[in-house]
Amino acid sequence: MDRLSALEAQSIFILREAFNRIDKLALLWSLGKDSNVMVWLARKAFFGHVPFPVMHVDTEKKFPEMYAFRDRYAKEWNLTFLRELCPPVEEMDETLPPAARSAARKTAGLKAAIAKHGFNGLIAGIRRDEEATRAKERVFSPRGDQGNWDFRDQPPEFFDQYKTEFPPGTHVRVHPLLHWTEVDIWLYTKRENIPVIPLYFAKDGKRYRSLGDQDITNPVPSTAVTIDEIIEELRTTRVAERSGRAMDHEAEDSFERLRAEGYL
Repeated sequence: MDRLSALEAQSIFILREAFNRIDKLALLWSLGKDSNVMVWLARKAFFGHVPFPVMHVDTEKKFPEMYAFRDRYAKEWNLTFLRELCPPVEEMDETLPPAARSAARKTAGLKAAIAKHGFNGLIAGIRRDEEATRAKERVFSPRGDQGNWDFRDQPPEFFDQYKTEFPPGTHVRVHPLLHWTEVDIWLYTKRENIPVIPLYFAKDGKRYRSLGDQDITNPVPSTAVTIDEIIEELRTTRVAERSGRAMDHEAEDSFERLRAEGYL
């Protein structure tokens, strides 16, 4: 089995385990390259039909291209789609730096959505290689009753053996792409011919490596206008994937503070 097929098989196993073990489950769709791959894998795992809701926690500040992609493929892929809104930035922690405070809206919106729908588990498309704090995650990650994450108290997952039984009332985050890399995402997108938001391709010498809100996300220098060129660029670049995210250039602990509170 080649690497991409092995990655796919492992992620499909994780998705099926989550569906089997967690009684009220949803998949978080952030509309970026990783979560689009995750939705694609969920469709494969369940033979074309995703058997749980696919939820977008909407800040209402995404790029128009992202909303157009969401509206089109929520219909084409026949998803049980949920859209939940985030509270205003004025309600967020004033001690956070500006971009982190803006990003905190997603955490608050997510907590409200969990309470509204009673979800016991959420599937999210984070990867370990994306950011240092995410490298501490587990595939099946138990959370506190407020969605908070204690990275010092996580179950071991040796040899891909996952702990999937937790005490009643435990909220669980499931990460089927944790073992993937950014290059893997693009190689798989190419192999599967997964639709791509055009912002990922270079225009006027710049492209987006990571997509977030318009006001806190910036493009990086690039000439890559095809998936093959993106893959080749990633094999040699020293630019961090999230270098275009304003939050990642603020106070060193702001991202970890958000993650501990439940940020994805």
